[in-house]
Amino acid sequence: MIVNELPLQDSSQPSTTQPWWKRSVAWMKNHKAKTLVIVAALILGVEIGTIPFFSVARLKSENPSETALMRQRIREAEGEGKKMNIVHTWISISRIPQHVINAVVVAEDGTFFSHGGIDWFEVQESVEKNISEGRAARGASTITQQVAKNLYLSTSKDPIRKLKEVIITLLLEQQLSKNRILEVYLNVIEWGRGIFGVESAARAYFGKSASSLSLEEATRLAAVIPSPLRHRPDANSRYVLRRKNIVLRRMLARNFTEQITTQENASNSILEPHRRVDTAAIAPENTIPEDSTDTEGEEYNGL
Repeated sequence: MIVNELPLQDSSQPSTTQPWWKRSVAWMKNHKAKTLVIVAALILGVEIGTIPFFSVARLKSENPSETALMRQRIREAEGEGKKMNIVHTWISISRIPQHVINAVVVAEDGTFFSHGGIDWFEVQESVEKNISEGRAARGASTITQQVAKNLYLSTSKDPIRKLKEVIITLLLEQQLSKNRILEVYLNVIEWGRGIFGVESAARAYFGKSASSLSLEEATRLAAVIPSPLRHRPDANSRYVLRRKNIVLRRMLARNFTEQITTQENASNSILEPHRRVDTAAIAPENTIPEDSTDTEGEEYNGL
């Protein structure tokens, strides 16, 4: 008698008679590395698909009325059972005094006019310091990165968010002039609970428009940008006084003769030669009273 033996089925291959989802599960179990790559690619594709390409382009002529960070703060307040009132008033950069602009630039991004959105030297310095101290001791976000984060992202520090931040940062640098990026930055960053933008901050802390801010007030506002929810610019805490002095010394050390070249006007300048500052008004650090807030961590407005 002749017996026809049926070929043995490879147990590593899913049966074609099984439902598609069972075959898919079996394939993933047998190809774990490929599955991880595919899943990662899908997640990355979805995230890239949410990048606001058209919104960035519209920033050339439209002023944003709200930001992702504003919405995040509202959700956080609701989670605590509180109400968050957002105070946000736009002011044209042409009405903001030069010393206010200078103070913010030297405080947050001294190479703003020369880098392409990412300051790679600062990134390296930040990574080395954070590794050596075992904590996030130093940030490296440029002004453009802070605009990307505040407008479109969140304060999350996960790698996907940081990757999106880099992509949006490069888009901003490609689509907007440095002048416009700086104008958006000054109008959207956080300066206290519910306080966004330099005009709102000037009115909240000094009772005046940003157009009337003095050098002292400008340096105080610049001093608290890294940690706006812990420190008030009108307070005389050690943190504020120390940071204010740092900003003043940087302004004195720099020659503010840089000009921004934009597509609209090659001679459009933002920085001007600094005015002489009375160095006697800059207190030595050992004369500044210490308080408990000086050693607190920082939120980093744009890290």
